[in-house]
Amino acid sequence: MPESLTTPPAPPAPLVDRRSVSRDDLSAAASGLLNGTTPEDSYRLALVACHDDDAEFRIVYVFAATARLVELTVRIPKADAWIPSLAHLSLAAGNFEREMRDLFGVRPHNHPQPHRLVRHGHWPRGWYPMLADPNPMPEFEPDVESFPFVEVEGPGVYEIAVGPIHAGVIEPGHFRFSVVGETIVRMEARQYYLHRGMEKLFQGRLPAAGIELAEQISGDTAIGHSLAYLMAVEAAAGIEVSEPDRLVRALLLELERLYNHATDLGSLANDTGFAIVDAHAQQLRETLLRINKAVTGHRLLRGALSLGGVSVHTLPDPIELRRIAAALAEIVAITLSHAIVRDRFTGTAALPTTQARTIGTLGYVARASGLGVDARQDHPFVELGDAFAVVTETGGDVLSRYQVRAREFQVSTAVIIGLISRLDVAFPESRLGSGRTAEAGADTSGAGIRSGLGLVEGWRGTIAHRVELATDGTIAREKVVDPSFLNWPSLPIALAVTIVPDFPLANKSFNQSYAGNDL
Repeated sequence: MPESLTTPPAPPAPLVDRRSVSRDDLSAAASGLLNGTTPEDSYRLALVACHDDDAEFRIVYVFAATARLVELTVRIPKADAWIPSLAHLSLAAGNFEREMRDLFGVRPHNHPQPHRLVRHGHWPRGWYPMLADPNPMPEFEPDVESFPFVEVEGPGVYEIAVGPIHAGVIEPGHFRFSVVGETIVRMEARQYYLHRGMEKLFQGRLPAAGIELAEQISGDTAIGHSLAYLMAVEAAAGIEVSEPDRLVRALLLELERLYNHATDLGSLANDTGFAIVDAHAQQLRETLLRINKAVTGHRLLRGALSLGGVSVHTLPDPIELRRIAAALAEIVAITLSHAIVRDRFTGTAALPTTQARTIGTLGYVARASGLGVDARQDHPFVELGDAFAVVTETGGDVLSRYQVRAREFQVSTAVIIGLISRLDVAFPESRLGSGRTAEAGADTSGAGIRSGLGLVEGWRGTIAHRVELATDGTIAREKVVDPSFLNWPSLPIALAVTIVPDFPLANKSFNQSYAGNDL
């Protein structure tokens, strides 16, 4: 076979450096990882998972850097259930800690924001739903611990409350604006109106039975979440995935990016009143959804992934993908050549690079602020070839987030076409994947605690799943982190000095998931 058609070797799976630390040593150990000598040497906090182990809590902190992963495990007695807060080191850590307090009852000592995050004021006090035995659910009570909004005072300051019920088909979220004239002085968001207990629903299921659940964590990210979940299970069980199957998985991940980016590119133009552009973009989205249906049998790409494999009906037509990419490029050019649209995009809701890094943003939000964070580069599960490149902009505004999406659409199209070529030439007998399932030879049972981590670059950003398997092969614990959990705090920062009429445009440019944030 000619060298140009040979398949690049699979990227090596990053080794996880697992360390046990005491409660007293946690802050120093975390600080050493988070504060490297350079940004490239520094880790980010990707996940915090609490485990109810009989008489103690076991808390796992996962730190990620390029091709490197570190797990810090802290064990604390239930009779003295507290941990030192890391909120002074990491904004993400502070929110993970508040989530853990609400769901497990573990107290973060010296936390600067000790009020509730997940549980609203009417949730019963002293009842923690993620415990192994949380006891029967008590009666819900009146609002005894309302969310403490900061009241802005001064001449001409007034408040605008938006949501949680919205005028369109949108999930619930409450936004409290403090405004002078039309300028937003401060915005605070309240979410977690539809907590579903998603992580609890995984427990006790066989891994194959968890795929459908993972696909519904955030409906527009079926491949991203189910792939991260499967990669975590496969890592825990030691299941190898063939090169053709990994290529097809990567292809589906990029197809998911295409239809979502096309949707957003049209919707952003629509929020400036450029409805005709939105109509054409949504027509392309419909074409992409029909391609999804032909490839997997489902418009949102559900049902294709399986434990250890993948199965699709066909592969996309490269000629059709090129046509769609060219049509979208024309839509983007028309949009950005319109003076009013360009003016509305430019400088609106800017998120500076330093703040994006401090908050720990991911995906197109981070890349639009100049941060080249992308799991396809940092934690690849397959070599994507020369067509792949991490797209970044530096403005941090609506325009930059628009441009990142537009350029990523073209990159993803080229990546998909390259993957199709490799499947056709290098693996003609396996071009549709093996479709191997757990029932067809993948055994997830075994002795002791077996954990696995899956990091996948979903269309919004890096998705993290950490799975622990019980000895009988069922899911003992599943921890999920959608990029929205890390990105939502950046929206209020970007809205400072933005005018109220630009809030829908700014919010759409971030386009974070409510469901993925509130599991």
